Amino acid sequence: SMRCVPQVHGASRNAYEHLKNLAETELNSVTDNPIVLSEEESISGGNFHGQLLALPLDYATLAAAELGNISDRRSYLLLEGKYGLPKLLVESSGLNSGFMIPQYTSAALVTENKTLCFPASADSIPTSLGQEDHVSMGSISGRKFNQVLGNLENILAVELMFGAQGLEFRRPAKCSKYVENAYNLIRTKVPKLEDDRLIGEDMLAIVQLIRERKFDVN
Repeated sequence: SMRCVPQVHGASRNAYEHLKNLAETELNSVTDNPIVLSEEESISGGNFHGQLLALPLDYATLAAAELGNISDRRSYLLLEGKYGLPKLLVESSGLNSGFMIPQYTSAALVTENKTLCFPASADSIPTSLGQEDHVSMGSISGRKFNQVLGNLENILAVELMFGAQGLEFRRPAKCSKYVENAYNLIRTKVPKLEDDRLIGEDMLAIVQLIRERKFDVN
């Protein structure tokens, strides 16, 4: 989960680019149903079929779930008390649970995402007295994709919160400007955790930063 970050993230990015390209193509297309050839002749085509988007939506759902899966593994590793970091990322872990509960949240969301990865496009239920005998189920693919993306925002927020806390134990050392900028941004919303407190609002504050694309490096 550390050594192969570029490969795993890159594979998910490729899946997203595939979906983006196909969505742009379809948005600029017409259904052409029916295709009118002349005043007397027309042909009922099938360009309205949603398969072209259903398959990449299912693919992108899996890719997004994998981003959350590997993120949670990195979060967990920060809690083990290795590499000079205290257990649960707090100095007095015997008296405090530290960041144990947010990792529970992350793990639960990762598991939920896994259950949402079954491809809706693998199914087809005939309707309209058999006229619609094969359908893409792409609307379900899109809905599941949005659910996974919502969970992913929270999973990544947990990792960012853990990362900022971990940096507190590396001071006065400095990281790259991108990491330092992310740390400073997080600290405008979430203070360092010294003793146990309710940190659900901390996670949601970072989620909002993600949604506002505040962490973009471009």
